[in-house]
Amino acid sequence: QVQLVESGGGLVQAGGSLRLSCAASGSISVTNGMGWYCQAPGKQRERVARITSAGITNYASSVKGRFTISRDNAKNMVYLQIDSLKPEDTAVYYCNTLWASAVWGQGTQVTVSS
Repeated sequence: QVQLVESGGGLVQAGGSLRLSCAASGSISVTNGMGWYCQAPGKQRERVARITSAGITNYASSVKGRFTISRDNAKNMVYLQIDSLKPEDTAVYYCNTLWASAVWGQGTQVTVSS
């Protein structure tokens, strides 16, 4: 059974940091490339970071310089380091394949207070 389990969210003050984790299982191998997505209240889900099979990383312009995606191939996990958090980063964060082809996990809530 394919599963994606996100964790690490929380309530933080603006300027703070969080490290989100995503455990992949089943047929998903993080070595094939993964993305982090977020969905803010009333908005569509969007990808904010990705890491390709070659290890190339890309970020949405709104998070560039503040978010860092990484992975641990041996553990089949993907991480998102979020620094300099802003209230507009408040959202539920999800991980998925580069094509968002897997069943979505429950996500992890990030709430940033001003």
